[in-house]
Amino acid sequence: MATEKAAPTLIGSVQRALRLLEAVGAHRTGATAKQLARQAGLPLGTTYHLLRTLTHEGYLQRVDGAYVYGEAVGELGRHREVREGRAAIAAALALLRDELGAATYFATYRDGELDVVEVCGAPGMEAVEEWADFRATGHAHAIGQCLLGQLDREGRLDYLSRHRPQSLTRRTVTDQNVLLRRLEGRQHGRPVLEHQEYMPGVVCAAVPIVIGTAVCTVALSLPVAQAHRLPAAADRLAARVGSVLERLRFSI
Repeated sequence: MATEKAAPTLIGSVQRALRLLEAVGAHRTGATAKQLARQAGLPLGTTYHLLRTLTHEGYLQRVDGAYVYGEAVGELGRHREVREGRAAIAAALALLRDELGAATYFATYRDGELDVVEVCGAPGMEAVEEWADFRATGHAHAIGQCLLGQLDREGRLDYLSRHRPQSLTRRTVTDQNVLLRRLEGRQHGRPVLEHQEYMPGVVCAAVPIVIGTAVCTVALSLPVAQAHRLPAAADRLAARVGSVLERLRFSI
């Protein structure tokens, strides 16, 4: 004997709030509480209570007596764009990882800080362990050097004033003047190669890219036993970035 499927539990107040939001969307220049109550089929008192709550939470705002969408509604779409963007980046990095046989990374310079957005490794292609904060050690790893190399001198000095170069391995460059000359001498558009400056036993390469106005990089890492592969892998990474760039175009 077939069992009757239970009806889902619905929250009436949530349904009423959603109807109000839909009603607001039907009015390009906003609508009054009375207009919204009529359109949503709600008592005026209930409408006022819901409007106050939605306004307090930022989903609505009142302008000249009319209710319009607030910033929180836009953030809902923004969160979806970010999720979709992260998924696109992960897919692009996975393609590069499999083609290059190396762990891959996507990072950007945002609000004065380095931000490693996505990392893609696999068994036999393990990603670098963040044993020292990536954001504070941009002087040492290829990702940071590549991003800092895309800034102007003022931007580099600003970063280094907040994150003083520190010795992480015997190969780490800690002299700020030497580091600045090194960053300024980078050949435009060429991969940045780094040999065990951030972590012993690891070599890395990073390719500079610009997405809109954002300063970004795509990078790879290899164990030092495969250091002989680094220059060719870096060149292949640089050549492949253009073909996957569309996957990386998201709201940063």
